[in-house]
Amino acid sequence: MTRLFSALYDNAILLLVLTTLFWGGNAIAGKFAVGHISPMLLTCGRWMIAAIILLAIAHRHLVRDWPVLKRWLPWLFVMGGVGFAGFNSLMYVALQFTTAINAGIIQAGIPMFIFILNFVVFRARPLRIQIMGYALTLVGVLIAATRGDLMALIELRFNIGDLIMIGAALAYSAYAVALGRKPALHWLSFLTVLVTSAAIAAVPFAAIEATTDYFVWPVTLTGWAVVAYTAIFPSILGQGFFIRGTELLGGNRAGMFVNLVPIHAALLAVLMLGEHFQLFHAIALVLVISGILLAQRFAVAKG
Repeated sequence: MTRLFSALYDNAILLLVLTTLFWGGNAIAGKFAVGHISPMLLTCGRWMIAAIILLAIAHRHLVRDWPVLKRWLPWLFVMGGVGFAGFNSLMYVALQFTTAINAGIIQAGIPMFIFILNFVVFRARPLRIQIMGYALTLVGVLIAATRGDLMALIELRFNIGDLIMIGAALAYSAYAVALGRKPALHWLSFLTVLVTSAAIAAVPFAAIEATTDYFVWPVTLTGWAVVAYTAIFPSILGQGFFIRGTELLGGNRAGMFVNLVPIHAALLAVLMLGEHFQLFHAIALVLVISGILLAQRFAVAKG
């Protein structure tokens, strides 16, 4: 078991593919959540449960790392609040005003935002081949988002929800770039502080929602199952794997994998929601994977 974990821990591509699979499942969980638990309560609940689990298993590492944590605590709180709670909350709010297509297209801009922020902050220039790879993945996402009808892009209408979604994408991009300069901590300590920060930051959003007609407490098995899934897979495993993947590949290369999220969501919708697998699914999958492999293999060859 230890050997298996070590092999997984050092395999960046497998870690990031699993990450995007869990995040794609988060979109499906969001569909199941409708009518069973309200968005802000789900955001708060998932991070609260994830924080409790991590605090239970990481307390020894937290004690050992406390001298370093104490110096970095304000910065780590901002990272967790912005990257975890902030991104999810802004995305949920954006979806109240804009379409899933618009949100998916804007989210596909995250790798580009990571390129730009890495250059502005660290003067890290993306390789030309990375940009080409990103362009391929972007076309794949557009095909998936428009269900194979790229002419639908002409008819898109943008509104306040799209601006909010851009804010969400920038929030997660800033978090991803910040991962490149994380302090020297055990990964469990680092993840626990980020998740706990997200749980704390999500409380005001849930409290505001509780005063509205949109508030839905989970009283069904479906509602609680959604909370459990999002707490364990997208929150703990997904974020932990993304942190390690970024550590191994760097922000620009790891960020490319984000565009697998809508592809995984589409494929999971076929398996779990009864949607039909169509030609555009296959084309989108091939383009996204080709773009990622193009950037990854070239970078490995250069390295």
